[in-house]
Amino acid sequence: MRKSRRARAARTTAALGIIALALAGCGGTGQVSRPVAGTWDDIVAAANTEGAVTIYSTQAQPALAALEAAFETAYPRIDLTVVRGVDADLLSRIDAESRTGKGSGDIAVITDVSWMQKAEGTDLAVDVAGPAFDEPEYRRADSIAGGKFFLEGAVILGFGWNTATYPRGIRTAQDLLDPALKGKVGIVTPATSPTYIDYYDHIEKNYGGRDFLRRLAQNSPRVYPSTQPLGQALASGEIVAALMCNPMLPERAAGAPVGWTEGPHVWGARWYGLALGSAPHPNAAQVLADFMVSRPGQQATAPGYGSTLPGIDGALAVAQDVPEQNLEVTIGAGAERYRNDWEGIFR
Repeated sequence: MRKSRRARAARTTAALGIIALALAGCGGTGQVSRPVAGTWDDIVAAANTEGAVTIYSTQAQPALAALEAAFETAYPRIDLTVVRGVDADLLSRIDAESRTGKGSGDIAVITDVSWMQKAEGTDLAVDVAGPAFDEPEYRRADSIAGGKFFLEGAVILGFGWNTATYPRGIRTAQDLLDPALKGKVGIVTPATSPTYIDYYDHIEKNYGGRDFLRRLAQNSPRVYPSTQPLGQALASGEIVAALMCNPMLPERAAGAPVGWTEGPHVWGARWYGLALGSAPHPNAAQVLADFMVSRPGQQATAPGYGSTLPGIDGALAVAQDVPEQNLEVTIGAGAERYRNDWEGIFR
């Protein structure tokens, strides 16, 4: 029997606790399947027999809920469990599962390019397969790195505001320096993902350099661990404006008084997916990966973001055309130095 939306939401919410339990030392359990060598129909048949698949993703919860519903409609014999988190937590989880050989996750979607580079040549990820990857409109040559990491989409971040409490709106980063917004602006810490460092680097390059950040710090912004709780705070009225948020299309459709703009200088970050080498359901992982880059999968996750396929309703950009991260500031000593500088400004 198909589970109701309420049941799916309850199970998805409960799944959020998996990360904390795993990081406390609890490994994955359950039957571990084997990848089949055969046709795509053979892989799908094996996936149906496995009957379950788990995704670890940094994507927004509404998009993941839409993916869950669309995937389970297309593959009603496979139950999709969603675990959402930030890059730092999810990658720690993946590393631990790989070391112990006790996997719970089957597929992941991340933005940390530096981790991907370190993972190349390891068994953390396996080659992906499926007909959707070979469709010309997916642009396979521009979309798959090392045969393992597949472009799933792109997050487009910009400036948000509460239209009820700040009707004048935000048009550029400098608008967040308005004294009337003191203590009412939300920002995200760069400690949880290199992607956020890249965004701050973009802000500095286009909106006044390090001096802009110092002036913003004087406006006493509130710090959030990721863009999702920041967006929730904006929609609820906890904050009035945000330096870094997605377009919040579901919230706006539900009547939340929020506005959004990408500003005069557009920024984006690519989402890459991978089928995990420690996956307990390796065939279902391949089926889910293929579905995510198909047209139904992209229609579920791309509205309000960048799409890997043309003609997706609501998509804001072409994911393949979003520039890669500035690795000079997002990895190694450059990243550590940036985080320390940021802490010195905002803490």
